[in-house]
Amino acid sequence: MKIPLLTVLALGGSLQFVCGADISGKVILKGTPKPEILIDMASSFDKTCGAAHSEPVTTRHYLVSKDGGLADVFVYLKSSVNQTSFPAPAEEPSLDQAGCLFEPYVMGVMVNQKFKIRNSDPTLHNVHAQPTRGENKEFNLGQVSKGQLSRRSSPSPEIMVRFKCDVHPWMFAYVGVVEHPFFAVTDKDGNFKIFGVPNGKYTIEAYHPKTHGANPGAAQETTVNGDTKVDFTIELK
Repeated sequence: MKIPLLTVLALGGSLQFVCGADISGKVILKGTPKPEILIDMASSFDKTCGAAHSEPVTTRHYLVSKDGGLADVFVYLKSSVNQTSFPAPAEEPSLDQAGCLFEPYVMGVMVNQKFKIRNSDPTLHNVHAQPTRGENKEFNLGQVSKGQLSRRSSPSPEIMVRFKCDVHPWMFAYVGVVEHPFFAVTDKDGNFKIFGVPNGKYTIEAYHPKTHGANPGAAQETTVNGDTKVDFTIELK
């Protein structure tokens, strides 16, 4: 018996459609980025930040593996899927503040999907979301104590919503908001997999916060008719 397309399973941090193909691939960085900048947490007024790390901490502009794989790239179907709408899942991913850093640095959610914002540090943080698209509203949420938890969602798609902490100026995170569950974030080796994509022709975009900024990401068209491999090369300007 054929299982309906809308039957879904929770898999890790995402939704997997039982019927459909997987799009997998790798994102390679072409060029040599500038060295990352050392974050001097030890001299910060907030001594808990420096005490949370036994090794030096740097920015995360370009995390590149030995073979050039680029981490923290948001890969998603930019063109529409042949379905009118996808319900926001009940699953609530987390944006954490740990060691005076946002974790993860890049993540994705669906429109109207609630996600958790947690303070795992014994110090004050504030979560300052800076959206610019549609009905998404800016907010500045103070979290004063360890374990404090809030929930938020975004009503409009946006690539990407920037989050910052006004208390600790080196803290940033980026959240991609899309209307469907077909997205992924590259791992430390630049690999990604998008699960359960219906067959069809799509534009796939790979967006890196530092490279692309306010500009569109790297895009290419592909036809999905079974499991599909799509690789990207992002070139430093």
